Amino acid sequence: METARCRAFLAAADTGSFSKAAELLSYTPSGVSQLVSALEADIGYPLLRRTNKGVTVTAEGSTLIPAIREFLNCEDNIYQLAADTNGLLIGSVTIASYSSMATHWLPEIISHFQADYPQIKITLLEGIRQEVIKWLDDKRADIAFTSFREPFPYDWIPLSNDRMMAVLPKRHPCAALESFPIEMCRNERLILPGFGHDDDVMPLFDEFGIEPSIRFSTVESYSALQMVEKGLGISIMNELITRNWPCDVVKIPVSPPRSISFGMALTNIKHSSPAVRRFVKYAQEALNNK
Repeated sequence: METARCRAFLAAADTGSFSKAAELLSYTPSGVSQLVSALEADIGYPLLRRTNKGVTVTAEGSTLIPAIREFLNCEDNIYQLAADTNGLLIGSVTIASYSSMATHWLPEIISHFQADYPQIKITLLEGIRQEVIKWLDDKRADIAFTSFREPFPYDWIPLSNDRMMAVLPKRHPCAALESFPIEMCRNERLILPGFGHDDDVMPLFDEFGIEPSIRFSTVESYSALQMVEKGLGISIMNELITRNWPCDVVKIPVSPPRSISFGMALTNIKHSSPAVRRFVKYAQEALNNK
């Protein structure tokens, strides 16, 4: 199986367009199309649906994507290992991350890493936990900056614990309290990120047997903070996401105190490329020195 054909397929699948894939690979759109068609001939069935608006992956194509990514990663690792042996680290690192860690942690880590390894390409994917874990499972990401929650079938490197906070409008009756009783969530209008099913918040409700009244759901925490500011309800989220965000709200820890563990997840750190392992080391050093 030719790697050029596989790379063309993945680029088209990821971008939804032969033209955008061509830009990424420095090919012509017709060249990308021909490479994908050749791969489909090798495989024996269509991998992409062609329409006037672009391309979408077929069900059969979706099942192959993780294996093709792993196949290409193995080839990349060979070149990276050879370069590392010669003292020149090359390659790429794709990071999937919560927005909170992408905002508050990763810029400094990437800055230090790029100063020493400018030839390594860094790609950052931001999303909620469900998206971050899926990118890791699909081999789109080498490292996931996420939270730990069982079951967790990945290699885990803990970095920090983060408190769970209640975010309240300034005029909320509990705004002057030192902490917010979790039990009060039974009677509150809740605004929850993560499409209303935040993987870091729902276990908290389950622990206390609370059936939350979710009035509004958002994708990201930032829009939830804005809605709290307007008095539409309250929210529960980790402390890191609330830092340095210009919203006129009250943030107090929940009681009893609860926290989540932040860290890096990898499918198999021993089989990761030299560039990925080096980035992991930089992240550990940067956050341990904070």
